Amino acid sequence: MSAETPKQPRPTRQARSTARLAVVQALYQMEVSGVGVEAVIREFSDHRFDRDVEGFQLSGADEVFFGELLRGVVSRQAEIDRMIVRRLAQGWRLERLDATVRAILRAGVYELAERSDVPTEVAIDEYVELAKSFFEGPEPGFVNGALDGVAQDVRG
Repeated sequence: MSAETPKQPRPTRQARSTARLAVVQALYQMEVSGVGVEAVIREFSDHRFDRDVEGFQLSGADEVFFGELLRGVVSRQAEIDRMIVRRLAQGWRLERLDATVRAILRAGVYELAERSDVPTEVAIDEYVELAKSFFEGPEPGFVNGALDGVAQDVRG
């Protein structure tokens, strides 16, 4: 008789989508408040997951994926920002973008650059859909164009 560890169920696409939303919210929160990554991860784990926050339901989030993405974005933010700036129109600076757009782009660029297990189309679509949930104007199209350009840079 073997003592195998039971396999954990693979997180659903919805669980990852919810984790991406939480990452965008966490990056925004970190930017405006200056709180560190581990404190934000603890706050989301203790107080935000499985609750309705600001009209968004965070229940069922893939919390491991959330932590991996958030830590990854924070640890590589300078490099990620350079990748984004290369795709901005001439004369535009990252600081001119809305803080939520910056958070969406940073998370999307990290996935495209570091998560080869996530197909390019899935990563771009997920972040464009997030942009649509926050904005009704040109921002989703901007996010699409910027992430598509970064995908060409990092994935060929």
